[in-house]
Amino acid sequence: MKNASIKDVAKEAGVSKATVSYVLNDTPHQSISEETAARVREAVKKLDYVPNLNARSLSSRKTKLIGVVIPQTEPGREFLFSNPFYGDLLSSAEYAARRNGYHLLLSGSESNQSYMSIARNRGVDGIIIVGAYPTKWLDELHELSIPVVLVDTYVKDPVYHTIGINDRLGGRMATEYLIKNGHRSIAFVCGQIEDQGVVQKRYQGYRDALEGAGIKVKEEHIYSGNISFEYAQAVAQEMLKRGKKETAAFVSADILGMGLIKGLRRLNLRVPRDLSIVGFDDVYLAKMCDPSLTTVHQDIAAKGTTAVQFILDALSGEPGKQEKILPIELVERESVQKI
Repeated sequence: MKNASIKDVAKEAGVSKATVSYVLNDTPHQSISEETAARVREAVKKLDYVPNLNARSLSSRKTKLIGVVIPQTEPGREFLFSNPFYGDLLSSAEYAARRNGYHLLLSGSESNQSYMSIARNRGVDGIIIVGAYPTKWLDELHELSIPVVLVDTYVKDPVYHTIGINDRLGGRMATEYLIKNGHRSIAFVCGQIEDQGVVQKRYQGYRDALEGAGIKVKEEHIYSGNISFEYAQAVAQEMLKRGKKETAAFVSADILGMGLIKGLRRLNLRVPRDLSIVGFDDVYLAKMCDPSLTTVHQDIAAKGTTAVQFILDALSGEPGKQEKILPIELVERESVQKI
């Protein structure tokens, strides 16, 4: 069966093709009455008309696509969906984009891959980059005439829009909570500690709390590897090899906390009886694991929604750079015991 065309819709509604276009694109037009618009919408429904997005993008020079790039910071890892943080963020971004007539185009990037090549090859109207480090690839994006939003990226730039949280404060809050509950031998479990990265900021917060309490920061309490469930399970074994002197751990992401709980259980150790844990992010699964995870809450969904809104604002002519720092708070659950 042949798909209905805009010409078919116009004939069914008894209007011109231009009128159909105005109604479908919600374009203000003084001569179009609500009764006429209703006829057009009824014809669209009756004929099951689907707009040709390719044709629309050619005429408007807009693709209605927003690119989301997540840099591959851990070689060999397919981590885009192994960490529920990204699922929470992308879900909210996709919904916000769809409600405004846009679609997301998701791409991972290798450490040596230019963000500009991704943007140009995909022909997106705007680009959101999550968790990047300061690199020449970010500087290249100045040559593009599309809005760029950086999420969880510590880059000082006069043009790029930015969204994030105070990661250093969050790291301090998590560690101070453990200290308040009597713990003085506290591990830090994390991914790679890269300069000007989110993990580094949370590590600095960990150090701030220990030093503020007069506790020496010890290298043997630092477990730095991959942000993955599997790595955290291996950390449990490594703790035993090192003599497990820690009574608690601050993990830089909830996925690490859940992996550590699983790894300890395999060794017949229990959380919080044998090790108290505080996570970071408050992903949906944090409240579902056993025990439920005490963690630093951030509004992950708001990051995705705001990133899309910044793109839309810029495309509609909103002048100037936009910045937003979202609040954080500690959520107490079952993974910490007082000693």
